[in-house]
Order: sequence, then structure tokens, then C-alpha cells
Amino acid sequence: MLKKIIAAGGALLLASAAPAETVVVTADHMVEVVTGKTIDYPAVFITDGRITSVADARTVKWGSDVKHIDLSGQTILPGLIDMHVHLTSLAEIGGYRGLQYTDSFWQAVGVANAKKTLEAGFTSVRNVGSSDFDDVGLREAIDGGWIEGPRVTTATYAIGATGGHCDDNSLPPSLDKQQPSVINSPEEARAKVRWLHKYGAQVIKICATGGVFSLGDSVGGQQLSLEEMKAIAEEAHMLHLRVAAHAHGDEGIRTAILAGIDTIEHASLASDETIKLAVVHHTWFDMDIYNDDYILATGTSNGTEQESLDKEKAIGLKQRQTFQRAVKAGVPMLFGSDAGVYPHGDNGKQFAKMVEWGMTPLQAIRAATSSAAEALDKQADVGTLAVGRYGDIVAVRGDPLADVTLLEHPSAVIKGGVRIK
Repeated sequence: MLKKIIAAGGALLLASAAPAETVVVTADHMVEVVTGKTIDYPAVFITDGRITSVADARTVKWGSDVKHIDLSGQTILPGLIDMHVHLTSLAEIGGYRGLQYTDSFWQAVGVANAKKTLEAGFTSVRNVGSSDFDDVGLREAIDGGWIEGPRVTTATYAIGATGGHCDDNSLPPSLDKQQPSVINSPEEARAKVRWLHKYGAQVIKICATGGVFSLGDSVGGQQLSLEEMKAIAEEAHMLHLRVAAHAHGDEGIRTAILAGIDTIEHASLASDETIKLAVVHHTWFDMDIYNDDYILATGTSNGTEQESLDKEKAIGLKQRQTFQRAVKAGVPMLFGSDAGVYPHGDNGKQFAKMVEWGMTPLQAIRAATSSAAEALDKQADVGTLAVGRYGDIVAVRGDPLADVTLLEHPSAVIKGGVRIK
């Protein structure tokens, strides 16, 4: 048994470390996401949060000191990964209505959103943009066990150009406040990457083009130069950080790929030539093809400006058609919902859209498990139910390879061997 020395009242006391807790999770079936095979009667052993073995529950035995989580009649998969969320945003509050709330309000609702996300089966997320380093605070609180939530990879502020999608362009000049993440040269871009990394960024997010919810810009217009994007990618990669680019327009997507950006968010208007380029460079597309339904159904009732609604109407269908062409061409694809644009906890509704627009259920599941882990560079931690990975598990009643909508309502969620739902 491990020993550790503890100082108490000036004296050195020898104390035994707490014994490691072991949990075994059993179910009727397990989807092995890499091969696509379904394994019957799995027994997944988890010690101190990580998987130590995967065995046959019909033949393996365990002692009374092992905690048993019995998921009879259910199918288990690796915990799901959403590669594009905004935990400190609310779909229910859009446009100028957000100005009615104090700054700290957004981190407070982020606590609730984190819990909803975890209970929905997403045990890991990549939070691609938040103000005031709120996502870093959430991550620290979750990792410290103070609140419930998924494992969060934090981007903090998203880097963008003056007046661009990542700048606050909704106020008049008399109230102008430049966002801390605005840059206007390659040199400023490099310095900004270092500053964000210093205060908790684990991935770098940039705004390569305009967007739906930024006012006064073209949704597809490029906003950062090739030199600026290359400077960001080089600096981030030197720090062992990956880079995600918000990019709707074809020119901005192409430039981001050539600059060495790792993932393209949205990728709405990518041409066939740019799709081919993504295949050659193995650049991931992370496309939020469900939320168009929510945005158009909600309209301006939540405060969304008509200008933004018009932009969404112009690109929503085109984005889904681009997704279809990208899947067919073999672009590496990820699961990214953009939760925060639609309600948190409904992340799983995107699986059905991914299948409707060209993926098999297994491809959609891989996009949210093994592929996402690769894009995060965390294959050793998440994405598969294998020895050494975290004991993060989602369960459904039925076969998700036949009916992917089952993932919208998981029957059980386990994070690090602890049952959440």
C-alpha cells in the first residue's frame, strides 16, 4: 500500500493513502466504436476513474469490495464528446437582451448548463469561446469536484479582427469597447495566443469569417489574413495547442486550411475544391447542422435580430448540403452542436441530422467519440472504452447503431466510474 508523509503540528506522521476504489459496469451490449463491433455482456472495470480491464461478465468474477453498476438490458458506449459548445451562453436570450444581465450572470448559468450537458451523455466538451475566462473557472470548479459537469477543454476568448465576428460590433462608437481578443497584425496575433494560453486556454479559437449572430458583417466574408492565421497556428502549435476556426465562407475556410488550422467550425459554404483540400490536409470539419431548426423555429422571439435570422435562412440549407458533400468526399468529421445557440442538454438531437444528411449511425457516433478524441489529441484519455481511458460511459436502451436517436435520451451516464444519471 502506498504511503505518504504528512506534517502535523511540527511532527512527521506516516499515513496510509486511501485504498483505490474499483467499480465494475456491466450491460447487455457494448459498442466498440473503432471497429463498429457490438460486444455482448461486457464488464468494464474502473479504478480511480480509469478503465483497468474489459472482460466478459459471464465468466469474470469480482469481490464484494468492488462496486457494481448493473445496466442490464442496456447498450453502453464511450462518453460522448461535443466539440463546439458555449456553456456560458443561453439560446433563450438573444440579441440585445443579453445586455440586461450583469457580467457574472453568464458564468452562473454556465454551472447549470454544464450539469445539463453531462446528464445528456456528453462527458467531454470543447468550449470554443467565452468572455472573462468564465470557461476556465467552470473547468476548475468541475475538476475540483465543486460542481457537476463534463471534462472541459477551454478556449477562453476567441481571437478576431476589429469589427469582426469576435469583436463587439453591436454598440455605437460612444460605447465602443474593444474586445480583449482583437488583433490587427501577425505580431499581435502571436502575442494574443501567448496571453490566452497564460490564463487557461487549452485550445485556440479564431474567427476567420463573419457570422450569423454578429451584426453588420457578411456571414461568409473573410476577416483574418493568411499571415495572421499562420501566425496563430504556428504559435499555438509551438505551445502544443490546437486551433479551431469559425469559418462560414469558402475563402476563409480555404485560407484557414492553408494556414494549418486544425478544425473548421461551421464550414457552411465550402466549395468542392476546398473540400478536397480539407481531405488532403486532414483538416477536420465540425459542422452544427441541427441548430438551424431551432433558430428558424424560434425566430426573433428570444431577442435574435432579424438581420441574424436572415443570415441563417440564407446559409442553413447550404450548410447541410455542404455537410453531405464533405462526408461523401471523406473529410474527417466531428460532432459539434454549437449548444448555446440552441438549448444545452439537447446536444444529442444532432445525431439524427447527421444521419439524415449522409452519415451512417456509426460514423455519427465516431464523430462524437474516437474522432473527437483524436482531434482533441486526447486519445489516451477519452473516446473509447479501453484500458487506460477514463471510465466515461453513456448507456441507452436499444441499439444505437440501428436507431441513433436513442442517444438523445441516455438511460445512464457515468463519468470516471461515478454514475451521474
